[in-house]
Amino acid sequence: MHRFKQLEIWKKSRSFCKHIYEITMLFPENEKFGLVNQLRRSSVSVPSNIAEGASRKSNKDFARFLEIAIGSCYEMETQIMLSNDLGFINQKTLKLTLEDLEAIIKMTSKFKSTLK
Repeated sequence: MHRFKQLEIWKKSRSFCKHIYEITMLFPENEKFGLVNQLRRSSVSVPSNIAEGASRKSNKDFARFLEIAIGSCYEMETQIMLSNDLGFINQKTLKLTLEDLEAIIKMTSKFKSTLK
Protein backbone atom coordinates (compact mmCIF):
# COMPACT_ATOMS: atom_id res chain seq x y z
CA MET A 1 0.00 0.00 0.00
CA HIS A 2 1.27 3.46 -0.91
CA ARG A 3 0.62 6.78 0.73
CA PHE A 4 -0.96 8.63 -2.15
CA LYS A 5 -0.65 12.07 -0.52
CA GLN A 6 3.12 11.72 -0.70
CA LEU A 7 3.17 10.77 -4.38
CA GLU A 8 4.35 13.54 -6.69
CA ILE A 9 2.05 12.27 -9.46
CA TRP A 10 -0.96 12.72 -7.18
CA LYS A 11 0.12 16.23 -6.13
CA LYS A 12 0.76 17.31 -9.71
CA SER A 13 -2.47 15.82 -11.05
CA ARG A 14 -4.46 17.45 -8.26
CA SER A 15 -2.95 20.83 -9.13
CA PHE A 16 -3.68 20.19 -12.81
CA CYS A 17 -7.31 19.45 -11.93
CA LYS A 18 -7.55 22.86 -10.28
CA HIS A 19 -6.10 24.42 -13.44
CA ILE A 20 -8.75 22.69 -15.58
CA TYR A 21 -11.50 24.05 -13.33
CA GLU A 22 -10.03 27.54 -13.63
CA ILE A 23 -9.81 27.54 -17.42
CA THR A 24 -13.23 25.96 -17.90
CA MET A 25 -14.81 28.75 -15.83
CA LEU A 26 -14.11 30.94 -18.86
CA PHE A 27 -15.92 28.67 -21.33
CA PRO A 28 -19.31 29.73 -22.70
CA GLU A 29 -22.32 28.93 -20.51
CA ASN A 30 -23.77 26.65 -23.20
CA GLU A 31 -20.73 24.34 -22.78
CA LYS A 32 -21.59 23.67 -19.13
CA PHE A 33 -22.87 20.18 -19.97
CA GLY A 34 -20.48 19.61 -22.86
CA LEU A 35 -16.73 20.11 -22.79
CA VAL A 36 -16.74 21.76 -19.35
CA ASN A 37 -18.35 18.71 -17.78
CA GLN A 38 -16.15 16.26 -19.72
CA LEU A 39 -12.91 18.10 -18.92
CA ARG A 40 -13.73 18.42 -15.27
CA ARG A 41 -14.75 14.79 -14.89
CA SER A 42 -11.63 13.49 -16.63
CA SER A 43 -9.38 15.85 -14.65
CA VAL A 44 -10.90 14.66 -11.35
CA SER A 45 -10.47 11.06 -12.49
CA VAL A 46 -6.66 11.28 -12.58
CA PRO A 47 -5.84 12.04 -8.91
CA SER A 48 -8.85 9.99 -7.82
CA ASN A 49 -7.61 6.86 -9.59
CA ILE A 50 -4.11 7.38 -8.24
CA ALA A 51 -5.51 7.63 -4.71
CA GLU A 52 -7.79 4.63 -5.13
CA GLY A 53 -5.04 2.53 -6.69
CA ALA A 54 -2.66 3.41 -3.87
CA SER A 55 -5.06 1.76 -1.42
CA ARG A 56 -4.83 -1.59 -3.18
CA LYS A 57 -2.75 -4.32 -1.67
CA SER A 58 -0.93 -5.41 -4.81
CA ASN A 59 1.24 -3.47 -7.20
CA LYS A 60 -0.62 -5.13 -10.08
CA ASP A 61 -3.89 -3.62 -8.89
CA PHE A 62 -2.27 -0.22 -8.37
CA ALA A 63 -0.80 -0.37 -11.89
CA ARG A 64 -4.29 -0.96 -13.31
CA PHE A 65 -5.59 2.21 -11.65
CA LEU A 66 -2.60 4.12 -13.00
CA GLU A 67 -3.54 2.88 -16.49
CA ILE A 68 -7.01 4.30 -15.99
CA ALA A 69 -5.50 7.62 -14.84
CA ILE A 70 -3.32 7.72 -17.98
CA GLY A 71 -6.39 7.01 -20.10
CA SER A 72 -8.13 9.97 -18.51
CA CYS A 73 -5.11 12.10 -19.36
CA TYR A 74 -5.37 11.17 -23.04
CA GLU A 75 -9.09 11.85 -22.92
CA MET A 76 -8.31 15.33 -21.56
CA GLU A 77 -5.68 15.91 -24.22
CA THR A 78 -8.33 15.46 -26.91
CA GLN A 79 -10.81 17.66 -25.06
CA ILE A 80 -8.23 20.41 -24.55
CA MET A 81 -7.35 20.36 -28.24
CA LEU A 82 -11.06 20.52 -29.16
CA SER A 83 -11.44 23.46 -26.77
CA ASN A 84 -8.75 25.28 -28.72
CA ASP A 85 -10.32 24.31 -32.06
CA LEU A 86 -13.58 25.86 -30.88
CA GLY A 87 -11.88 29.04 -29.65
CA PHE A 88 -12.52 28.44 -25.93
CA ILE A 89 -8.80 28.52 -25.08
CA ASN A 90 -5.98 30.37 -26.83
CA GLN A 91 -2.75 28.94 -28.24
CA LYS A 92 -0.69 29.93 -25.20
CA THR A 93 -3.09 28.20 -22.78
CA LEU A 94 -3.21 25.19 -25.10
CA LYS A 95 0.58 24.89 -25.20
CA LEU A 96 1.11 25.29 -21.45
CA THR A 97 -1.77 22.99 -20.54
CA LEU A 98 -0.62 20.23 -22.89
CA GLU A 99 2.95 20.52 -21.59
CA ASP A 100 1.73 20.08 -18.01
CA LEU A 101 -0.46 17.16 -19.03
CA GLU A 102 2.40 15.48 -20.88
CA ALA A 103 4.57 15.76 -17.76
CA ILE A 104 1.84 14.02 -15.71
CA ILE A 105 1.53 11.25 -18.31
CA LYS A 106 5.30 10.66 -18.33
CA MET A 107 5.58 10.69 -14.54
CA THR A 108 2.66 8.31 -14.15
CA SER A 109 3.93 5.94 -16.85
CA LYS A 110 7.39 5.89 -15.30
CA PHE A 111 6.00 5.27 -11.82
CA LYS A 112 3.75 2.50 -13.18
CA SER A 113 6.80 0.77 -14.72
CA THR A 114 8.45 0.60 -11.27
CA LEU A 115 5.52 -1.36 -9.83
CA LYS A 116 6.19 -4.52 -11.83
